[in-house]
Amino acid sequence: MKYLDEYRDAAGSHKLAREIARITTRPWSIMETCGGQTHAIIKFGIDELLPKNITLIHGPGCPVCVTPLELIDRALAIAAQPGVIFCSFGDMLRVPGSNRDLLSVKAGGGDVRIVYSPLDAVKLAEQNPGKAVVFFGVGFETTAPATAMAVYQAARKGLKNFFLLASHVLVPPAMEAILRSPDRRVQGFLAAGHVCAVMGWEEYIPIAAKYHVPIVVTGFEPLDILQGVLMCVRQLESGRAEVENQYSRAVRREGNRPAQQIVGEVFQVTPRKWRGIGEIPQSGLGLREAYAAFDAERKFGLGDLRVEEPSECLSGLVLQGRIKPHECPAFGARCTPEHPLGATMVSSEGTCAAYYRYRPHP
Repeated sequence: MKYLDEYRDAAGSHKLAREIARITTRPWSIMETCGGQTHAIIKFGIDELLPKNITLIHGPGCPVCVTPLELIDRALAIAAQPGVIFCSFGDMLRVPGSNRDLLSVKAGGGDVRIVYSPLDAVKLAEQNPGKAVVFFGVGFETTAPATAMAVYQAARKGLKNFFLLASHVLVPPAMEAILRSPDRRVQGFLAAGHVCAVMGWEEYIPIAAKYHVPIVVTGFEPLDILQGVLMCVRQLESGRAEVENQYSRAVRREGNRPAQQIVGEVFQVTPRKWRGIGEIPQSGLGLREAYAAFDAERKFGLGDLRVEEPSECLSGLVLQGRIKPHECPAFGARCTPEHPLGATMVSSEGTCAAYYRYRPHP
């Protein structure tokens, strides 16, 4: 297909890989921060095309995967209540909580519905005035504008029965948390192109300068990723640490201003807990006080629910790039897509799911 096949050209991919090998004089470790990029890397064998001294580290690039267990349990508690219509994107339904998932709640009689837009949940609230309609807002900056618009529209319509369970997280603070780690391995970043399509890339400039790390905004196809790696390696080899934009066909420096404005209208930046990483300051989005009436955690009184992550699942180490999925003893044995221990195995953007699908395993 035009506009797709041209970015999956095998000859072009091998040419870029040869150029990366030609200019590489020492080992470098580069982290991608997008689950879509991770899946492309594993699916197309991009990591196997690269020279042995280039290591790609899979970071916390899947928003479903970094949603903490306690927030999943809050979602399950809300969805199981009578008089509630619980709305979510489909990729959340099989993410395991402490004892079950949303699909199990639905099978047990809960009114759990898949929606394709947060505005679908607003429409359901209009159509069902006697029910509490809750939308589970999960995602990076990419999906936050649509969630913000849903809350904004619910306010304009005067809806009293629409609520948001918010789990939106911000990428730059997570990158900083990784860079502050005492055992930091990451020397360069491939930044997620879809996040930057919304937010632009100006906020990465101080990170690159402070930690002296190159950051390359990168797309999702093989040629995009290989070109992003090449641009990153060129910087590393020359001692530069700048922000560059490989994905110029979709990303502008300033991003999408209207999208940023609606996010700023509805949300404020808050601390947020990330699965496997812990709480990161200023890394989440919570409703502003003017929109607090739409906060599902306040409505249902579940803000104090705390849950410990299970020790058997090592998804936290996978999300931090400390181990690869196949290094987890449960991978492919006690943890499979049919019976996942954690979100990284069941999410369509999860690293464990990518390795299970595209690489040999026990």
